[in-house]
This record gives sequence, structure tokens and C-alpha cells, in this order.
Amino acid sequence: MSIHYHRGDLPDGLVFSNGVAIDSETMGLNLHRDRLCVIQLSAGDGDAHVVHFPDRDYRAPRLRALLSDASMVKLFHYARFDLAMIQRHFGIVCAPVYCTKVASKLVRTNTDRHGLKDLCRDLLGVELSKQQQTSDWGAERLTEEQIAYAASDVLYLHALRERLDDLLDREGRRPLADACFSFLPIRAALDLAGWAEEDIFAH
Repeated sequence: MSIHYHRGDLPDGLVFSNGVAIDSETMGLNLHRDRLCVIQLSAGDGDAHVVHFPDRDYRAPRLRALLSDASMVKLFHYARFDLAMIQRHFGIVCAPVYCTKVASKLVRTNTDRHGLKDLCRDLLGVELSKQQQTSDWGAERLTEEQIAYAASDVLYLHALRERLDDLLDREGRRPLADACFSFLPIRAALDLAGWAEEDIFAH
């Protein structure tokens, strides 16, 4: 396993052939107040790329091209938040997407534990540390611990997708999952537009 750190953009020549796992680190969870600090990615090959934005410069042409590539599936855990952050900071509607949290909620109805740490433990036998989750991601320089933490959030998403796909097929819920995944960019846009809490489908 290798972790590659980049400032401001991805390097030339990276290939993501089997979908790309993506996560983000921000200054907080308020979409309108808190800024995007890091985007981390993995091709599912055991390597991770951590892209740091200490200067708030989001031009990143190579990363933008990947995020907007309609032929590339983007894997997330809790895609709703990351998609909204990408829409806000890059102006990109990122699709198509796959969300391991949504898939887990559709098929793991025997539990209410659908966090990434829970999925990695229950489905892969991997224990993740969340010690750096609330560290200062807006810092000019990230620590080795922060970079390793960021990488861990994307390294297992491909394997989780395989396990969750098996469960979706077993329970006959793949069409429902696909419909939910297709709606996620719109759900993120609704969050940004002010409908984060209100259920517009309610009476």
C-alpha cells in the first residue's frame, strides 16, 4: 500500500479503471459555512491519493476532469455530503455515483450501524481508526497521521461495494439502490439550495 500526497491537484498519468473511491475532509459539517480541505481517492488497488487544498485554490484541472467524467463510477460513503461539497467548491455535478452507506441501509436492516468503521469491521474484518476525524484539516501542512487517516477512508470502498452488491442482489434491491444513487446529486443540490431538513415529498 502506498499513500501519495498532492497539493492542489492530481498528477498527470493516473488511471482509475474500475471506478474511483472518493472522500473529503472539511472544516466542519455545515455546507454553507465550512470549506473543503482535502479530497482523497483510490482506484481500489491499495494505493491512495490525498489532494490537499491549503490555499483554497480549487482550479485543479485534472481532478475536475475525473470528477466530471460521466463514464467513471465514483464510490463514496455518505455521498450526499461529499457531492454537495464538490458541487459547492468545484461547481461540478459528480455522477454516476455509488454510496456504500445507502447500500448498507437498504440491505443491512438487521442493524442500525452503517458507518464506514462499522461496514469495514462487519463486512471486511478491518478495524479503522477514527482518531483524526476531527483534527484541523484547514492546516497549512497535514500530519502523517492525518494523511494516513484520509487514505483509510477510501482504501476499502471497492471491496465494500463488492460485498454490498452481493447483498443487494440477494435481497432483490439493486434496482432500488441504483435509483437512490441516481438521485444523490439532486439530493446534494437540494441541501445546498436550503432543503436539507424539509422532506419535500411529505404531505
